[in-house]
Amino acid sequence: MKSGKGKGLIKLLIVLFCVGLFGWFGFDTADDIKLGLDLAGGVSITYRTVIDNPSDTDMSDTIYKLQQRVQNYSTEAEVYQEGGNRINIDIPGVSDANEILEELGKPGSLMFIDPEGNVILTGDQVVRAEAGIMKDQTTGLDDYIVSLAFNEEGTTAFAEATAANVGNIIYIIYDDQIVSYPTVQTAITGGECYIEGMGTYEAAQNLAATIRIGSLSLELEELRSQVVGARLGQDAIRTSLLAALIGFVIIAVFMIVVYRIPGLASVIALGLYAGLEMILLSAFEVTLTLPGIAGIILSIGMAVDANVIIFTRIKEEIGVGKTVRSAIKTGFSKALSAIVDGNVTTLIAAAVLFLRGSGTVKGFATTLAIGIVLSMVTALFVTRATLYALYELGFQDAKFYGVKKDKAPIDFLGKRKVCFIISIAAIVAGWAVMIGGAATGNGALNWGMDFKGGTSTNVTFNADMSLEEIDSQVLPVIREATGVVDIQQQKVAGTTEVIFRTQTLDVEQRKAMEDALVENFGVDSETITTENISGAISAEMKQDAIVAVIVATILMLLYIWFRFKDIRFATSAVAALVHDVLVVLTFYAAARWSVGSTFIACMLTIVGYSINATIVIFDRIRENLRLRTNKQTLEDVVNSSITQTFTRSINTSLTTFVMVFVLFILGVSSIREFTLPLMVGIICGTYSSVCITGALWYVMTIHKKTAKSGGAAKKEKAVNQTKKAEN
Repeated sequence: MKSGKGKGLIKLLIVLFCVGLFGWFGFDTADDIKLGLDLAGGVSITYRTVIDNPSDTDMSDTIYKLQQRVQNYSTEAEVYQEGGNRINIDIPGVSDANEILEELGKPGSLMFIDPEGNVILTGDQVVRAEAGIMKDQTTGLDDYIVSLAFNEEGTTAFAEATAANVGNIIYIIYDDQIVSYPTVQTAITGGECYIEGMGTYEAAQNLAATIRIGSLSLELEELRSQVVGARLGQDAIRTSLLAALIGFVIIAVFMIVVYRIPGLASVIALGLYAGLEMILLSAFEVTLTLPGIAGIILSIGMAVDANVIIFTRIKEEIGVGKTVRSAIKTGFSKALSAIVDGNVTTLIAAAVLFLRGSGTVKGFATTLAIGIVLSMVTALFVTRATLYALYELGFQDAKFYGVKKDKAPIDFLGKRKVCFIISIAAIVAGWAVMIGGAATGNGALNWGMDFKGGTSTNVTFNADMSLEEIDSQVLPVIREATGVVDIQQQKVAGTTEVIFRTQTLDVEQRKAMEDALVENFGVDSETITTENISGAISAEMKQDAIVAVIVATILMLLYIWFRFKDIRFATSAVAALVHDVLVVLTFYAAARWSVGSTFIACMLTIVGYSINATIVIFDRIRENLRLRTNKQTLEDVVNSSITQTFTRSINTSLTTFVMVFVLFILGVSSIREFTLPLMVGIICGTYSSVCITGALWYVMTIHKKTAKSGGAAKKEKAVNQTKKAEN
């Protein structure tokens, strides 16, 4: 026994050392995690080329030139292509965002000007600018030069200008700054020339680069932009991390109280999980956004699921008389298929989100996917190692693990008609509300800017203002500054923040609005967040939302069909997913909740979460079908399976709900927009998994038997009635 305790202590110390080590590294690398603009503050812009089908050369040239420009604002700025004719720009940590929006994308910023101020040619007439080295004919020393070549139009213009200005200076001006002023030695008629006397090769390279980026190859128009104050981003980080800490503590206490020693093992594993999450975010250079933080917090709640499945199995094995060690081994073994299948289906949703979503939604999908994989690894390996270590330390009595004996099955199927009616009524009510909204001109849903275009400005005032005060004092100021009459306002509950939504504003209007708010109400400009979306991109986002849900649903159906070898499992699971989506859509319609960019992430998260719970029940039905006795009816098998997994369904939903609820209470407005419907989805997903999916599978199975034999269903019903009469 002493030897066993010694081994157990060593194992536990190793696990705790790893938790501490990775936790320390995770904390240490947290500062290296790249923050998105909604956390770091800054400007995000999406441009579209005016011409529909630009060449690859023009696109790459324009991206290169823009990258050179934005480096002047921040060394961490990024420019990248999206699709065939779009360019995204992210500039973190800048303060004068409106000035940047005004300056970027302007063509023709490089000019060659003669001494009298006449423009000789512009940057788009320069076809080549390269640094070089030339031997001085007199001294024999190296002379650093910039060689230039012009197109046909530029060649003619430069020849005329240099012929008229021999001995004079030609000024090269980039963005209103003189970058070079060479003296004309002779008329240059061949379309090529060089600027000498650069001093160093580096100086020659810099001038050549400036001339190359002097004019954008393509004319751009703004599709979408977002401006976030740095202080607002810091507040978002603080409140989100506080929510994560509070949620983690609540879950840790819950797990230890309910599952005892296994619960303690899971808390230790979750500590390692949190450290590894930070390390991977830094290692993979994931850009962390507000939805990304939500993905981490949500994945912490979902990480409990695998542990709950395992611990429930262990309790069951102890309940049928197995030793604790044997129960631990069997519990992990029996829980494996449900854990793998549940996590794979959720990963499918995350993958679709990543492929079809925008930048912030991709951030959510990335952190969620990392969290899912880590939760599976830590549950199957770290929790197991910790549990065996604690067992060997002396925690070998069944009282430390709990005992779950078989209980009389709850007649879930007996209530299936009532459940079907409730679900249908909720869905019909949603459609009725949407049709009514559309008929009255309010719209079927409260479409956010992401789906209808416009400008949204979040303003944090120094004191709380009533809606009447906003109407009478603030709106007139905004109308005068922007010239826009139709303005919608929305207060963020529990804060002094107000959201103003208008038609799409140009840069001058946005700047005028910001200046007016600062001047008249003393608003801190760093707390003002602006998002601008054109109608073109909003139409695409609607399409992406629909396609994402359909693609994810089809892929999940195919996976479940492949794993369970029964199309009825897949069909009933997908029907339940459609049910969840429609019920949550009912919430959006009835509550007039804003349908924004996070709508896609919310729906697919609900789909992934709901399918996870359904997989656990189906896995138990499949197992019980193999163990079915002659005395058991199909109805008995389904009811027993749902009853056996019922505690797991409730506990997992509760822990996930707690994490999301804390985030809703403490989070900023953009997070609340995501978390409230997600809480509705968690409740709805739990209900559908327990009350709908098993019943649908049962109904389809009975229907198939009826189609085959004509009388099998009646026989099944008669057996059920006889069994009930005997009881």
